[in-house]
Amino acid sequence: MRLHVAQCLSSVMLVTGVVCGVSLMPPATRAGESAMAGDAGAVSKGDHVAFIADAQSIAANRAATVNLHFRVEPGFHINSHTPKSDMLIPTKLVVAMIAGDPEVTAVDFPVGTPFAFAFEPKQKLDVYQGDVVLMAHVKAATGQHSLKAELRYQACDQAACYPPKTLAVEQPFTAK
Repeated sequence: MRLHVAQCLSSVMLVTGVVCGVSLMPPATRAGESAMAGDAGAVSKGDHVAFIADAQSIAANRAATVNLHFRVEPGFHINSHTPKSDMLIPTKLVVAMIAGDPEVTAVDFPVGTPFAFAFEPKQKLDVYQGDVVLMAHVKAATGQHSLKAELRYQACDQAACYPPKTLAVEQPFTAK
């Protein structure tokens, strides 16, 4: 099912507790979207966006960063976390905050890329295309850990925007 751009621009997503595109609430499990097994190099695939988990190590008991690597399918884009209009659906990360998990204090999003549809060349959007890396600020005790989250995004191509989706994210890492 495709939405025309006019419908896409009229959609608004409300999320409570959001700071800088990050919500620190337990993610809900959604039908048809599976979490990764946690293996290094594992891929969790959504509609037009994939999460790529890779082995990472950080310093234990100190402020550190864990990278969350996403890949937007060629020919598609997703809105940045700070789109140019309140009418656009921003990309958001909902981080699971479960007792015993590493503390996630913030997530940095990259700067978006300017983009314009061919039928509206003067209206510039702020989007992510290709490889996108979010940096999660964490503090974890020594040992094996997993950062669990969900990416909420809306993919668009040159002609239309598609319904918003949620992609399960599980990034394993070691604190030494």
